[in-house]
Amino acid sequence: MNFDYNEEQQLLADSVRRYLAKDYGFEARKKIVGSKDGWSPAVWAQLAEMGLMGLPFSPDYGGFGGGAVDLMGVMEAAGDAMLVEPYLATIGLGAQFVARAGSDAQKKAILTAVVEGKLKMAFAHTEKGARYNLSKVDAVAKKAGSGWEVTGEKYVVLGAPSADTFVVSAKTDKGLSLFLVKNESVKVKAYVTLDEQRAGDVSLSKSAGDLLGAEVGALPLIEEVMDFATALICAEAVGAMKFACDTTLEYLKTRKQFGVTIGTFQALQHRMVDMYVSYEQAKSMACLAASKSDSPVDAKDRSRSISAAKIKIADNCRHVSQEAIQLHGGMGMTDEMKVSHTFKRLTMIAQQFGDAEHHLARFAKLS
Repeated sequence: MNFDYNEEQQLLADSVRRYLAKDYGFEARKKIVGSKDGWSPAVWAQLAEMGLMGLPFSPDYGGFGGGAVDLMGVMEAAGDAMLVEPYLATIGLGAQFVARAGSDAQKKAILTAVVEGKLKMAFAHTEKGARYNLSKVDAVAKKAGSGWEVTGEKYVVLGAPSADTFVVSAKTDKGLSLFLVKNESVKVKAYVTLDEQRAGDVSLSKSAGDLLGAEVGALPLIEEVMDFATALICAEAVGAMKFACDTTLEYLKTRKQFGVTIGTFQALQHRMVDMYVSYEQAKSMACLAASKSDSPVDAKDRSRSISAAKIKIADNCRHVSQEAIQLHGGMGMTDEMKVSHTFKRLTMIAQQFGDAEHHLARFAKLS
C-alpha cells in the first residue's frame, strides 16, 4: 500500500504546518489555553479561510468533497501543534451527522455556515455509566407541536462550551434518534480537560430540538461517525508522536552527561529507535483507519479495521509519550516544556473514543 499523500494533500498539509508553526507556536498556544474561552476566534477564522472547514463536505455547500484521508495531513499538523480549537468536535463529529443524515434544508443551512467558519458544533451523547457503550442512552425526546422536546444529561461533551448547535442523541417512542438543539436551549457546565481542551456537561430540560434523520435506528449512524472521528484522532496521534520523537532526539543530541552527549549512550539509542518504530507503526495504522473510513466497505469491516488501528495507536501513544518524558528526565514533566503537554494529549488520545481494551473486545467480537 502507498502511504504517501498525493500532491494536493501534501501541499495542503505543508500549508497547514507552515501556518501553525508561524502563528500557533507553543507560547501563542499557552496564551490561547489560558484565555477565558480556551480557543481563538482569529485562529478559527484563519482555518476557515484556508478551506479546512470544508474539506470533508460536499461542494454543494462550499466544501471540497474530501474524506478522512484528505484530513490526515491536517490532523497530523494539529497533533504536532496541539490545536485546542473545536475542529474535531465540529468537523469530525457534529457536522458529520448533518452531512450524512440531514435534510436538504438542514444541510444547506448548517453545512454552509460550518464551511464559512460561522457555526461550531458538538456531539452530545455520552451519559453517566455508559463509558464506551454507544447504545446506552437514557435521554428522551417527545413530540411538541411541529418540533421536539429533549430531556436528559450528557457528560464530557467535547467542544460543548463553544458550540452553537448540538447534535443530541435521545430515545423516542420508536427508538434511538438524533436531534439538532441550539445552545440557548441547554445549560453547559464547562471545564478544562487534562489535555487543556474545553469540554462540558450538557443539561437538557424540554430543550427544543429538530429531528435529524429518521426517528429510529440512529445507532449505526452514530457508530459510523464515531469511527470517522476515531480515524481522525489516530492521524492526530501520529503528528503528536512525530513531535515527541523529534524533540526527544534533539534533546539527546544536546544534553551532556559525564562530559558527553547522552545520545552517544547505546542504551538510549536503542530506546530512541523503538520510539520511531512505534511512530511508523502508528502512521501505517492511521492510514488504514482513514482509508477504511472512506471506502464503501461494509460496516463490520470498517469498524473492525478502525478498532485494530486504535488498539495499536493507543499502545504506541503510551509508549512514545512515556519514553519521551523519561528520556527528557525530570524537566520533561514541567509546564515550560512542550513535550509534557504532548504527553498529556497522547495519553488522552489513547482513551478517547475507546481505549485499547475496549477496541480489543470490539475487534474480537467483529472477527
